[in-house]
Amino acid sequence: MNTEAEKRSLLLEKITLATVDGQLHKRELDFLRLVAFELNINEDEFQDLFHQEAKSLPIPSEMQRIHQFYRLALLMHCDGVLHEREFQTIQQIALQMGLNLSAVKRVLEMMKKAPNTVINPIVLMEIFQEQHN
Repeated sequence: MNTEAEKRSLLLEKITLATVDGQLHKRELDFLRLVAFELNINEDEFQDLFHQEAKSLPIPSEMQRIHQFYRLALLMHCDGVLHEREFQTIQQIALQMGLNLSAVKRVLEMMKKAPNTVINPIVLMEIFQEQHN
């Protein structure tokens, strides 16, 4: 991520997903705060993002889009509750990113079955690469 606008856009996307079920769990808030810290977004700016509408900026590289999708999926699972609206929203976001819906669904199913929802990064990339063949 190069620009401040790109950083804010990525964080806003995460906030949108975290709040789509009508609740913001402590673990989700902690995760979002950590991401904001890593992006050098101060606490005031971070709090302000909760009152802004998400405007997604296109992510140029497919690998970056896959990573953003995966981070969103981890956030979706971090509260231990998988809400149907979260599941629908993440699929919609992935489609808007131009990711293959079949690969997205496969990753989400694997995450559900994984003991800690984490997928090996190599496996993650292989799932998306299979769709190119």
